[in-house]
Amino acid sequence: MLAKRTQLAYMNIGLFSGTFDPIHRGHLALALAAKERFSLGRIYFVPTGNPPHKQKQPLAAFADRYAMVALATMGEKTFLPSLLEAPGTPAAVVGGKKGPATPEVNYSIDTVQRLKQMLKKADRLFFLIGIDAFNDIAKWHQAEALFRECPFIVASRPGYSLADVANALPERLRPKAAVTKPFAKQPATGDLVLPGATIHLLDGVRQNVSATAIREAVSSKRSLAKFVDAAVGEYIRKMGLYGGH
Repeated sequence: MLAKRTQLAYMNIGLFSGTFDPIHRGHLALALAAKERFSLGRIYFVPTGNPPHKQKQPLAAFADRYAMVALATMGEKTFLPSLLEAPGTPAAVVGGKKGPATPEVNYSIDTVQRLKQMLKKADRLFFLIGIDAFNDIAKWHQAEALFRECPFIVASRPGYSLADVANALPERLRPKAAVTKPFAKQPATGDLVLPGATIHLLDGVRQNVSATAIREAVSSKRSLAKFVDAAVGEYIRKMGLYGGH
């Protein structure tokens, strides 16, 4: 008689949320590196619907940003575009399961909790983010609670130290200065495990891509090939996004 399995099967899953205005090669490089290092079976790309922070410039319509995410991810079966933050959606569907209605304002803590309700209990969720965005993490809504929900995978880049990462944490999770001082000379690589927060740092995935550079290329009618996937570039041109009329 076969012995009962004592360990539940699980999947490592990534949640990658952002404006994706538009999704570019830097986003995909981060996701690919995270997938390989942490054996992520799925990565949900979640375009923000109603971000709480004010944007420096108006966002493209959610439908356009979602369409570009779908185009950019269609070649990788583990990358899944998600409607978790779709504005006005009565209920989000993830993995065939229907979740609660989308709130008027999208906070990452709510998105993480909604996704976890739709996953298996044994699944392990990771929050993907770039280090520039991570720098403002202490200002996020219920930031401490967000770190309790899941570990973070942060795409690092030269110029950041482990001390910078630790000091970006919410105040109550931040180590004392005496602890972080030795980190100042250590590059932001490896893992940072602290009471209340686990951060995995990915180095070597930085690509020199920005939304500003993409808009400038569109306005000057230059090729977008080095910035975005070919299908995304074609969509931008056809839809006349970012002033490309």
